[in-house]
Amino acid sequence: MTRTEEDAYDVVVVGGGPAGEVVADRVVRSGLSAVVVEAEAVGGECSYRACVPSKALLRPGAARSEARSVDGARQAVTAPLDPARVLARRDRFTGRGDDTGQADWLDGAGIALVRGHGRLAGERRVEVTGADGTVRTLRARRAVVVCTGTEPARPPVEGLDRIGVWTNRQATTADALPGRLVVIGGGVVACEMATAWRSLGSSVTLLVRDQALLTGWEPCAGEEVTRGLSDLGVTIRFGVSAVRVARDAATRAVTVHTDDGAVLVCDEVLAAVGRRPRTTDLGLDSVGLPAGDWLQADDTCRVTAVDGDWLYAVGDVNHRAPLTHMAKYQARACAAAIAERAAGRPADTGGGLRPWSAGADHFAVPQAVFTDPEVASVGLTERAAREAGLSVRTVEYRLDDVAGAALHADDYRGLAKLVVDETRGVVVGCTLTGPMATELIHAATVAIVGEVPLERLWHAVPAFPTVSEVWLRLLEAYGL
Repeated sequence: MTRTEEDAYDVVVVGGGPAGEVVADRVVRSGLSAVVVEAEAVGGECSYRACVPSKALLRPGAARSEARSVDGARQAVTAPLDPARVLARRDRFTGRGDDTGQADWLDGAGIALVRGHGRLAGERRVEVTGADGTVRTLRARRAVVVCTGTEPARPPVEGLDRIGVWTNRQATTADALPGRLVVIGGGVVACEMATAWRSLGSSVTLLVRDQALLTGWEPCAGEEVTRGLSDLGVTIRFGVSAVRVARDAATRAVTVHTDDGAVLVCDEVLAAVGRRPRTTDLGLDSVGLPAGDWLQADDTCRVTAVDGDWLYAVGDVNHRAPLTHMAKYQARACAAAIAERAAGRPADTGGGLRPWSAGADHFAVPQAVFTDPEVASVGLTERAAREAGLSVRTVEYRLDDVAGAALHADDYRGLAKLVVDETRGVVVGCTLTGPMATELIHAATVAIVGEVPLERLWHAVPAFPTVSEVWLRLLEAYGL
């Protein structure tokens, strides 16, 4: 192992995914220097093995479904999807993991890139081990920002590590269609990947330990996705867990034994049961933190368990709002806080939505699931709002009954639900199901973040005939 001399930058960013890229870009724009440390591909999980490829896989099925939902267009769409072309289109978006474009972008933005595995080595220091074993030490004059993200969790299933189990990485990058796919899980990844591969022609079985899908959402979301997956031909088994799996060396088929005594035979098994922080080999012990833990951070993304204003954690690794768009939001706030503190100005966390505060993490996190039907939400569920002690009133309206929805699709089916804080007269939560739900949710995000009074929201008139007219109907149902 060879060590090189120490290099100094204002900010050292460990992890070159969306969060790391945005932090580095914003601090450089503020006049500070920055370096990004990345062991794999610049652009991170989202660009190559998660958000981007999964949506590329899902879009062709959604487009076909949309065309078939309109009489006159339906008759023109008679062939199934072409898996080879769908996979090729996905690869055009991901470049099959080639990060040349992303790395060039860093260079053009004035951000240094050091390839290798980064580990904390005490206060304001990061040791980077390159592929050739050379160790380079980076010193941060102002801050170290950890953006290492998460990795798939593994359920306790006997034999799972010996069959070449799929995680989100294999499910979004596979080069061939599995004839039979068993998915373990009932969350977003499980539902989206079941949708994608079933649309392409795979036989899909979903093993869900709970009694519903998307259990952290409003019940209507899980119910609609359950209906949609069933209509698509996915077999869903609730209250069932895999206990043992084995792959036949000759046929390559996988046998899945479940806790209710059933035996399933498939070609691949996808484990989609959540994520864990990628902090096991991060050198946390050098700054007094336990390896493998989430990094708890305040609204400026400063790690609260470490003294001083030098260690930050942005994105999934801090477990605040593990979504790509929220990671980039946190990155903008974190960079602003670092710049403020570098200039000798306080970036306090005393509340409010200031440029250096990721305060929206607490009350306005938008989520979008690209199943068929789509579901989207932002803010609090009814249950969460009541548990928070709010004076809650809910309003629901069928999107099917909006003129724009009927024009959009002959068999349009969808639901809108608002959660209202009666004390303040503002919306604190919204859930939408149905076609275009993922595009419609942003209006609710604006209403919640802006704390727009319902009486004022009444004057935000939706155009006719659009699906967005549901906002008028919801306010009428509320009594305005």
